[in-house]
Amino acid sequence: MASNKNQIPRIPGVNTLSIHHGESFAKETGTVMPPIFTSSTFEHGNQQGFDYTRSGNPNFRILESVLASIENCKYATVFGSGVSAITAIASSLKSGDVVLCEENLYGCTVRLFEQVFKKFGVKTAWVDFTNPSALDEIKRKNPAMVWLESPTNPLLKVIDLKEICKRTSSLNIPVVVDNTFSTALIQLPLELGATLSLTSTTKYINGHSDALGGAVCTNDHKWEDRLKFAQKALGLQPSPFDCWLITRGVKTLSLRIKQQVSSAQALADQIADHPSVNWVRYPFRLDHPQKDIALRQMKSGGAIITASLKGDQIQTYSFCKSLKYFTMAESLGGIESLVCHPATMTHASIDPEIKKKLGINESLVRLSIGCEDLDDLSIDLHEAMNKLL
Repeated sequence: MASNKNQIPRIPGVNTLSIHHGESFAKETGTVMPPIFTSSTFEHGNQQGFDYTRSGNPNFRILESVLASIENCKYATVFGSGVSAITAIASSLKSGDVVLCEENLYGCTVRLFEQVFKKFGVKTAWVDFTNPSALDEIKRKNPAMVWLESPTNPLLKVIDLKEICKRTSSLNIPVVVDNTFSTALIQLPLELGATLSLTSTTKYINGHSDALGGAVCTNDHKWEDRLKFAQKALGLQPSPFDCWLITRGVKTLSLRIKQQVSSAQALADQIADHPSVNWVRYPFRLDHPQKDIALRQMKSGGAIITASLKGDQIQTYSFCKSLKYFTMAESLGGIESLVCHPATMTHASIDPEIKKKLGINESLVRLSIGCEDLDDLSIDLHEAMNKLL
C-alpha cells in the first residue's frame, strides 16, 4: 500500500508514553531501564550539559520527559516534594502580590501561604470558586495569580477550570491547578487553559508510597525558566534515586488508576446507603453538587472518597483504627488503601473557625482507594461502619 507523505504522525497512547521514557543516558550499555545517576557533580564540558546535580541530573531529565509526554505539554520540572513544587511557584511572587485562592486547598498549601510567604509580603484572598460570584472577584482583586485545586482536598469540590481560565486569560493572570488528585490520566488542566499544572508525584504518579517528589508542567517557556531557576537557586531538587523510583512507578500508573477508580466508584455507591453515613462525596455520583462539571472536564471520578460519619471524634477515630485494609495515615494515591481524618491530620494547621466554615469537622473521613480486591475493601468498610450503629 502506498504511503501518504502528508500523513500526520500518530501520537502514542498514554500507556505507551508512560513506559517508553526515551533517553536513558546509557546507550552504550543497551540498558532497558535507566540507571541511577548518583553523582553529585559532572565533568565540565560534557555533551549533555550537566554540571552539578542541584541544577540538573539525568534522572531528573528522564522523569521530566515522561511527565511532559503524559501531560501533553512542552515542559516539566521536577522537585523534591509536592510542597517544594508549590514553593517554586510561590517564590516567583513579590511583596504586595495577591494570590486569589480556592478556599478549600491542601492544608500544607494554606500553611505555606499564611505562615511563610505572608512574612515576605505576599497576600492571599480566599473564595469559593464553585460560587459563580467568584468570577467577579478575579477582576475586582486583580491578583498576581489564581491558585486552584480540583477536586479539592478533602471535600472534593469540582471547580470549573475552563470557565475560570477563560476569565483570567483576558486579564493575563496565571492560573495554577493542583492536579494531584486526578493526574493527567483523568484531567488535563493545561488543555483547559491553566498556566501551570502541579502535582505531588509522591502520590499516584509514583504510587508505591516509597518516594517523595513534585512536578510542575507548563507550555510557557518563561515559567519553565523560573521553575528551573527555583529548582537550582532554592535547592528544591529531588534526589536521583527518588526520580528513578518515580520513573519506575509511573510505568504502571494507568493500570493502577483503572483499578483504583473502578473500586472507588463502586465503594462510594455502597457506603452512601449505610445508616452510619451522613453523606458521601464522589465527583461522578449523581448527588455531587458539581457532577455536571466533573463529567465535562474529568475522564473519571478519581479514587478518593470523602464521607461524613454519624459519630463524634472518638467514634470517627475508632472507625479509622478498626479498618483492616485501610491504614490510618497521611498521603494518598498508593497501591494500598488509606484512611485519613482531615481535621486532625492533613488540615490540622488550619484555623478551627475556617475548618468549621468549610465543613472539615470531626466526623469527616477521606478514603484513598488502593488496588486491593473490591470485595475485601467493601467488607472491611461495612464491618467498621456497623460498629458505629
